[in-house]
Amino acid sequence: MDFSLFYFANDSTASGTAGRYELLTEGARFADRNGFTAVWTPERHFHPFGGLYPNPAVTGAALATVTERIAIRAGSVVAPLGHPLRIAEDWSVVDNLSHGRAGVSFASGWHPTDFVLRPEAHARRKELLTETVETVRALWRGESVTLPDGRGAAAEVRVYPPAVQPELPCWITSAGSADTFRTAGELNAGVLTHLLGQDLDELAGKLAIYRAALREHHGERARGHVVLMLHTFLGTDTEEVRELVRPSLSAYLKTSFGLLSGTVNADQAVFDRSAVRDADVDYLVERAFQRFFDRQGIFGTVERALGVVERLDALGIDEVGCLVDFGVDTERTLKSLEHLNDLRIRAAGQRMGAV
Repeated sequence: MDFSLFYFANDSTASGTAGRYELLTEGARFADRNGFTAVWTPERHFHPFGGLYPNPAVTGAALATVTERIAIRAGSVVAPLGHPLRIAEDWSVVDNLSHGRAGVSFASGWHPTDFVLRPEAHARRKELLTETVETVRALWRGESVTLPDGRGAAAEVRVYPPAVQPELPCWITSAGSADTFRTAGELNAGVLTHLLGQDLDELAGKLAIYRAALREHHGERARGHVVLMLHTFLGTDTEEVRELVRPSLSAYLKTSFGLLSGTVNADQAVFDRSAVRDADVDYLVERAFQRFFDRQGIFGTVERALGVVERLDALGIDEVGCLVDFGVDTERTLKSLEHLNDLRIRAAGQRMGAV
């Protein structure tokens, strides 16, 4: 199983003495030196929760210049918000700067406020996801597209600079919809997913759907690639880790409620925040914290985490995207990466021994 670092950022307004992107760049350098597979940054807009990353091509370009071997990936590009030509151009630059290390997971998007960038795309976002992936892949291979120019005349255009990799490493991001897993299989793309709205048993069923679609459309040997994002923090004592991450992870979870409630978008709210008492929110946050720490993350000691990794491996997960920036201070988080690297090494040895 591969291990990667995944970034999202709880409070994009906070800044330490070394700047808001120290954890990203120093974490990427550590991962690059120590054999991790990739660094993932998202596309998030107009909210402190994740707002440190409005454009993963920009952060990817920055990482390309401070690393040498690690893959640099978007987790995710919100396909309906951008033009396929611009997406292909931006990521071809990242591919060139990194000498062929770029990769993109595409998402359909869901938050209505994000679509102020392109309001007309919201209703067709699922269709536009598939259309965008197919067009970007074709452009990446050097094919041209014909589109109307500023005068309404047909213009045949292609992307420059040409990408280094002949094919774009590509995933589809799913928050848990079985249809999205099926679409990823039909497109012969990987899947990037998480456990925010599903457990491992539910995920197992969706992975079966994904791999069945792969085989049906691309042959019996097609297997795909599944990346699971998990909140991660390791140390030498599980209870010490629990109390260390409790304030930060709880605040992270509480902030995320704003994206699901009427505090941001009343018309599209999953629940009405104004109808929920603060005490009830605190209760929900505590329940969510316990669930994340005990069952939906990689927390505690390396020995404890090995059991989680073993289960994920048996499930068919190819890569764990370790979300490390959920609010714990930069110095402690960077120190915890030493334990995560130990887990990576021991998990690899454990699997080699089993084989």
